[in-house]
Amino acid sequence: MVYKLYGTPGSLYTGKARSYLIKQGIAFENRAAGEDRFRAEIVPQTGRWIIPILEAEDGSLVQDGSEIIAHFEARGPTRFPAYPDTPRHRLIAQIFELFGGEGLLRPAMHYRWNFDETNRAFLSRDFPAALAPTGASDEAQAEVFAMASGRMRKAMGQFGVSPESIPAVEASYAQFLALFEAHLAACPYLLGGRPTLGDYGLIAPLYAHLARDPYPAQMMKQTAFRVWRWTERMNAADQDAGEYGEVAPDLFENDGVPDTLKALLAFVAEDYLPEVRAYVAYTNDWIGRHPNLEAGTNGLPRKQDRGIGLTSFDWRGHEITVAVMPYRIYLLQKIQDVFDAAAPADQAAMAELLAETGLSDLLTLRASRRVERRDHLEVWA
Repeated sequence: MVYKLYGTPGSLYTGKARSYLIKQGIAFENRAAGEDRFRAEIVPQTGRWIIPILEAEDGSLVQDGSEIIAHFEARGPTRFPAYPDTPRHRLIAQIFELFGGEGLLRPAMHYRWNFDETNRAFLSRDFPAALAPTGASDEAQAEVFAMASGRMRKAMGQFGVSPESIPAVEASYAQFLALFEAHLAACPYLLGGRPTLGDYGLIAPLYAHLARDPYPAQMMKQTAFRVWRWTERMNAADQDAGEYGEVAPDLFENDGVPDTLKALLAFVAEDYLPEVRAYVAYTNDWIGRHPNLEAGTNGLPRKQDRGIGLTSFDWRGHEITVAVMPYRIYLLQKIQDVFDAAAPADQAAMAELLAETGLSDLLTLRASRRVERRDHLEVWA
């Protein structure tokens, strides 16, 4: 079977799914979201224009990178199992799925849209190539780029990027690159010798935006070469870890967590936990203000909308405002579900690690209603 992956080369969330398919040796075709068929046949089935979408030969669809990974992992053994077997590793993988796709949005958006002198010539060709209808004129392609870039520049503000916060965004990203670079000195992937769910979470922003757009790509190559090589590795069908010598495709022994990985977890606590606290608190307040919220719906006037409001919080000395999206609650639940399903001894080991790295709140920051995905949408249980 050959699948079709609808997305764009520069799409953060498409990059996550694409990397997984490549690593697992799953046959697929990259298809552009600008194709007539995508708009005419695929979008009506999903209820909104959103990528990535994976289409099987029988026409069935799976939308969202996390769902695409879960779909294949549930079908049986994969070449590089995305979900680790051991408790601490599985928890860490889920944490970095959330942090990669949602916690690195500020640098991803900043380094794409605030460096026009270097990036614009590339982006103005890259976006229309995937989003414009086939055979579109130069004028039509320019219109597509103007519309898409305008929408994304506006969205950048909803991720907390502003003239006031930019210095903190850049300092935060530099800190993350240094920590990940140090961790990759001894292993080719986040948890050892093979990619897991955490790697697929991180590859989303680190490849599509930060290793592919001209300005941040040059920055990564010059300041974090091992991270840049990891982005290449994550898009290679083989292990692609020759510089590490003979590396078995195994994870750290005995559910181990090296100090360099603990440092990355501590960074997540410092950099992203304030946002998690803010959007969980807003979500619970919003649910309280909607006592008649019908199960199986998102409670919004337009079902295709993703955000339920805006919340503000202090981040690195700046008050920033971000959109509150139930999808982030959905990914946070996955972390908590790993803990809740574990045996008491395993829960104790996980709780000790989270306490050591400042992430204990990930277990208690829970929405008062669960988020589910039905018919390609996030809805309330």
